[in-house]
Amino acid sequence: MPLAFLIAIPLAGAAATFLGRRRVFFEFVYCAGAGAALLASVLLAGRVLAGGPVSFLNGFLFADALSALVTLLTSFVWAVTAPYTAGHLRGRQPLEEGQTELGIRDVRLYYTLSHLFVFTLLAVPLTGNLGLMWVALEGATLASVFLVAFYGKPTSLEAAWKYAILGGVGLSMALFGTILTYYAAYEATGVDTWEALNWPFLIAASPQFNPLVMRLAFILVLLGYGTKAGLAPMHTWKPDAYSEAPVPAAAMMATVMLNCALYGLGRFYLLSARATGPAMPSKLLILFGLLSIGVATPFILVQKSYRRLLAYSSIDHCGIIALSLGFGGPLGSLGSVLHMTYHSLAKPVLFFCAGNAQQHTGEDSLRKTAGGLIHVLPASGAAFFAAVLAVTGTPPFPLFLSEFTVLRAGFAQGYGWASGAAIALLVLIFAGMFAHVSRLMLGPAPDLPAGDRNGWTVYPLAPVLLLLLALTFWMPAPLSSLLAQAAALLEVKP
Repeated sequence: MPLAFLIAIPLAGAAATFLGRRRVFFEFVYCAGAGAALLASVLLAGRVLAGGPVSFLNGFLFADALSALVTLLTSFVWAVTAPYTAGHLRGRQPLEEGQTELGIRDVRLYYTLSHLFVFTLLAVPLTGNLGLMWVALEGATLASVFLVAFYGKPTSLEAAWKYAILGGVGLSMALFGTILTYYAAYEATGVDTWEALNWPFLIAASPQFNPLVMRLAFILVLLGYGTKAGLAPMHTWKPDAYSEAPVPAAAMMATVMLNCALYGLGRFYLLSARATGPAMPSKLLILFGLLSIGVATPFILVQKSYRRLLAYSSIDHCGIIALSLGFGGPLGSLGSVLHMTYHSLAKPVLFFCAGNAQQHTGEDSLRKTAGGLIHVLPASGAAFFAAVLAVTGTPPFPLFLSEFTVLRAGFAQGYGWASGAAIALLVLIFAGMFAHVSRLMLGPAPDLPAGDRNGWTVYPLAPVLLLLLALTFWMPAPLSSLLAQAAALLEVKP
């Protein structure tokens, strides 16, 4: 059963890693688990496309097209991150007191925590119960807090503490919203068992829910899961956490954890829109989406750090997805799943290249690092440049198509003012990102040793960028069908 198998893979990997003793064994288990999960997620997507939603253990595990898409993206990011992780952890690390290599206990801890982190991220879309989904997101917070604090520096501990506090407050609000949803379901149907929080039951009964209760529930969930996703103004943990966590963990947080939080928000958006009408939840999503893009813009323009720059870029893209979901209609729902998919492919490459540059130069500063890095890191430099063009929506990369779909949705639904504001902000973000990266990569060669010396940190770059570019011109029929069905599930029918 693909559902149970997917959940079991990272748990088995965590147990094997915890009992292991050699670095090569940890790396093999992590890469093999990622490959197995990707294969299982492809099989799950195929089964959903062929026969509709699947469930296991009386709905304890459940997957429809939207769940299958988020699971597929999670497994894909894990699969491309796994070989990079092996190479990155063997390189120079930003540790204290001159230490530059991790001991075997540190490596074991990292891989064990990473397996548990992936387990919680896979559990989010694969549970059919909104209460268990909240538990899985809480588990993801706990696992990722220790990853943020992994290097043990004062700045890492401060970032982890900030992330834990803000994440805990946000998830507390999401819990209250989940409880209110359960109350609305009980009031409408009289069902008081755990099945009252199962997604198929809730979506069928949601038109009967008390509108006032669901308005309050959605506001709480928007603030709660919005904190987890990094929507402004609940975004302040992101730049610190992304700049202090190990690069592979930061890449997972910037893509997979963002997807999972928005997946949960999308589920509650549907329930609220069907109970109260789409006007109130849509306007809130548009407000927070535009605010996120607007807040990210000036910080991108004046940024001094590689990875803080990528953190604000993630806040921007989180806002674009929320904006698209708020626009609604066929184009709005399609734009949100398209942008989630393409962003999940492009953003890991940016983190990998930033990590390679940081390990090579010993700096995470855009100001202190001399230009011309493309001469000393030809593979990473070229990939960094291409990935920045992709993530800012430059043709021919597919994020241009997804952003264009989002903006079309705004004009089609009568939110031309919001689409116009988004266009102006996205132009500024493109200018800022391009200026920073061109200044970093171009120019005369600096006085540094040349060559991407760690092959494992370079191997994932070209295949992912080529796949991203290929999707601009050719979308495989099964993936196109999966995206269309996922978008249809997010669309609020009048």
